[in-house]
Amino acid sequence: MKLVIVESPAKAKTIERYLGAEFMVRASVGHVRDLPKSNKKAIDIEGGFIPHYEVSKGKEKVLTELSRLAEGADEVILATDPDREGEAIAWHLKEALHLKKPKRIVFHEITEPAIKEAVKEPRDIDENLRKAQEARRVLDRLVGYDLSGLIWRKVRYGLSAGRVQSPALRILMEREREIRAFVPEDFWVITGMFKTKGKETLTLTCIEEPRDKKEVDRIVEAGKKHDWSVTAVEESEAKRSPRAPFTTSTLQQAASTRLGFAPSRTMGVAQKLYEAGHITYMRTDSTNISPLAQGQMLAVIESEYGKEYGEARIYKTKSKSAQEAHEGIRPTYASKMSAGGTDEQKKLYRLIWQRAISSQMADARLKKTKIVANIEGAAIPDFTVTGSRVLFDGWLKADPEARGEDVEVPKVSTGDALALQSLDAEGKQTQPPSRYSEAGLIKELEKRGIGRPSTYASIMKTLADRGYVTKEGRTLIPTDTGDVVSTFLEKNFANYVSDTFTAEMEDELDEIAEGKREYVKTLADFYKPFTKEVKAKDKIEKLTNMGDAPKEFLCPVCGGPMVFKLSRTGKFMSCARFPDCAGARNAEGKEMAGPKETGEACPECSAGKLIEREGCFGMFVACSNYPKCKFVKKSAEEEARAKTGVPCPTCGTGEMVERRGRFGVFYSCSNYPSCKNAIKARPTGKLCPQCGSLMMDGTKTIPERCSNKSCPNHNPHKLAKVG
Repeated sequence: MKLVIVESPAKAKTIERYLGAEFMVRASVGHVRDLPKSNKKAIDIEGGFIPHYEVSKGKEKVLTELSRLAEGADEVILATDPDREGEAIAWHLKEALHLKKPKRIVFHEITEPAIKEAVKEPRDIDENLRKAQEARRVLDRLVGYDLSGLIWRKVRYGLSAGRVQSPALRILMEREREIRAFVPEDFWVITGMFKTKGKETLTLTCIEEPRDKKEVDRIVEAGKKHDWSVTAVEESEAKRSPRAPFTTSTLQQAASTRLGFAPSRTMGVAQKLYEAGHITYMRTDSTNISPLAQGQMLAVIESEYGKEYGEARIYKTKSKSAQEAHEGIRPTYASKMSAGGTDEQKKLYRLIWQRAISSQMADARLKKTKIVANIEGAAIPDFTVTGSRVLFDGWLKADPEARGEDVEVPKVSTGDALALQSLDAEGKQTQPPSRYSEAGLIKELEKRGIGRPSTYASIMKTLADRGYVTKEGRTLIPTDTGDVVSTFLEKNFANYVSDTFTAEMEDELDEIAEGKREYVKTLADFYKPFTKEVKAKDKIEKLTNMGDAPKEFLCPVCGGPMVFKLSRTGKFMSCARFPDCAGARNAEGKEMAGPKETGEACPECSAGKLIEREGCFGMFVACSNYPKCKFVKKSAEEEARAKTGVPCPTCGTGEMVERRGRFGVFYSCSNYPSCKNAIKARPTGKLCPQCGSLMMDGTKTIPERCSNKSCPNHNPHKLAKVG
């Protein structure tokens, strides 16, 4: 019996069916080991940047089961994903399971021919790919911990920085500063509606956008008095070529623009399509299409649209890091026009199918047309429109939405009379540069060589999770917190958040993957000057304010000047004499209730005093020594509600109580922090019959479930199905 280990349980079932009785396929369920949370234990810098991995929480039982199966297997085959991350997971499985000579196979689509072909061509684990992923992980940890620690000390506790996250935030803030500095100007757009000789509607716009209202009135008045005619028609044939099959980044951009999907949602849906065998692997920089797939596509095109629509094409991959053996994202079966089990899967599949099929189709031929019109008897600027007529739709037949907002114009000739229907002037203002959408930021990151497509979704999520940006529709808006963090990094670590440095580091990681650069030397060349600079910046003064507040806003307590400061909920105005005066206003200038002493000593640290503060959930009483002491006093009602009466099974002396954290209500031991037992829902008081952990409230259909995520009883509905 041969044991095949993949990442996803969904893949395991399909692959086992393809391989037959002599193969047993099991899943690692993603990563099995990672760096510990404590940085002191994570990396041996002096020893050559050696990472010390530990088994990921909840994966102990997975590894125990895989180890048991591996011992009884004739051969172990590691079939994790075909990228750096997959190579790293394969290596971690080898190390964790103490495998001596496992075989490594890769495939880019979950189809029977692809799986069977992969099994025929096993190889060893690619150490260069594995080291490249390890270098990225170690580098991100070193940068994140060192910079975040400094920001905690100099700006505010709880903030963070990252090797790629921070340059991405810098790009957003650069655009935001342009918007703030922009001074709008008034102008007018003059638009005329006409009927042609053929009674078709034609809309023309004045080529000038006057700033003077008198000039606007003159043009409109003259236009209404005189007869209009076409003064020039410029026509030329143009071709529009199809675009290459999707890469990871172009798929994220198109799904955001056309479907409104966030990058993380796109990748999650694409993962499901891949695991179901509908599309090829969705993490790729390549635009290649295999000859076999190309032949299938051309056959579908001829069958669906006609022979004249097909045209075999080869696309040059732009990315330096793309591997020629990889393909662009395409349907595994070109003839399948629809696939997926949910609406969002069907929509994304259709988008992938359209892009892949159209990539092997003939150019669209358009008649580009510019129409110019004016009046006789008065000097006014020309009115024009530029559009096109489709002569042959070509690849647009398969992907009509790709034509965009191209204007369809009627056929007219020079000298044709135009019947004016209306002539209107609309006052407008010049607009600042637009903020980035997620799709726009991904496109910008890719253009500047910052990050890699497989990391873009996590970058977007991290910026939102850290509270550095908010989303309004598809638009990313930097928050006050994001502004402060980015400004601090740009001022003190400009080199490390620059485009050049970040892109060059990505190239160096790619060179490790190609075997052209050494792991230790690359990290040492970066870390020695970096850590020296971090230590030097530790001497700078703490950033206590963000500049002076407007002079019209005086302290509501003492009448003195105010300064902007940063709180967990954003900017606010504080009296410049703080802590001698605690007067405060919000960012808009409204008076805030400042901290008030209650006269009680802190029962937890004894050194601090209890003060009443205003927070994002209203007024609360806490220790004045925050963040050194995090004691928060509960009201009598809160104390009563918080108590569950359920003893903590971990320490045996505490009680499980209700608490509120960043992600909402949870329940933990009253002896925190000495006992860190915590669960996400209210405990029922019962213990799990399978693992002994606390049972907690479930849902309407599952009233009770085990609080231990790694216990099968955490999802009792699945147990019932197995039974």
